[in-house]
Amino acid sequence: MLRIEKETDPCVTRLLLSGRIQAEGLDCIKSALSGGCALKVLDLREVTLVDLSAVRFLSRCEEEGVELTGCPPYVRQWILRERAEGGDRETAGPTSG
Repeated sequence: MLRIEKETDPCVTRLLLSGRIQAEGLDCIKSALSGGCALKVLDLREVTLVDLSAVRFLSRCEEEGVELTGCPPYVRQWILRERAEGGDRETAGPTSG
């Protein structure tokens, strides 16, 4: 189960993500990121599990300027591996819909 807590101030939109990030939850994250501030942060310190779609989504978010904080080491390694292998870009990023 994915839980999203959103904090917004005039400069930053921060999402604290908890639990599992899987393909079916990506639209909720995209929606929470849309609009608002130019600086967007995904805090992943409470994430316990991700699937391939989530890794590709997070990679795309980062490429588009979203800051990933508290990223678990296994998620960071997976993101780097996907980039190195030219991972599939079918999963739309935070501004696509």
